[in-house]
Amino acid sequence: MKTAIKTAPASKPVSLEEVKDHLRITLGNTDEDDYLQRLISAGVNYVQLFLRRRLITQTWYYYPACFPAGDVIVMPYGKLQTVTSIKYTDTEGTESTMTASEYIVDNKQDPGRIVLDYGEVWPSDSLYPSNPITIEYVCGYGVTSASIPEEIKQAILLFVSDLYENREAVFIGQGYTLTKTGVIDQLLWPYRIHTVIS
Repeated sequence: MKTAIKTAPASKPVSLEEVKDHLRITLGNTDEDDYLQRLISAGVNYVQLFLRRRLITQTWYYYPACFPAGDVIVMPYGKLQTVTSIKYTDTEGTESTMTASEYIVDNKQDPGRIVLDYGEVWPSDSLYPSNPITIEYVCGYGVTSASIPEEIKQAILLFVSDLYENREAVFIGQGYTLTKTGVIDQLLWPYRIHTVIS
């Protein structure tokens, strides 16, 4: 699956203030703010990779290698909000755009789907050999953290606290591990996308 971000989220799923409260750090103490922000980014990345989701609203490009044999394209990252455009390039390098009336954006299912409308077919042009299709779409739970399930936010806080409290490698058994990983994964499991998009 090849994707690229177009518009990054405007905020993070948990704030610096929430992290400080969780860690019982005085809000006025700014000595480690930069370090905490890096830990928040690491926590968000871990959670998004585990869930196969993006949390705060953001815009992405998805590059399928070809149109499907069936009438459905399953979209990456879940919580599909809208599809901005479906563009495709033929072997001559000419780019065309499908009209919105040719397909239905199904964002009731998760992950969301693009479904051909009744009687429509995918373009039959011979496609360009590299990245012939570009789908621009918006995904995420919402523009603020208020729309994100509390279990997901709690998992990020636990991840941050684990890295904050264990700044050196922790060896359990044969290798390095985060001490709270099991709890974090249990919180996240109900929200994980189990469909692997290729």
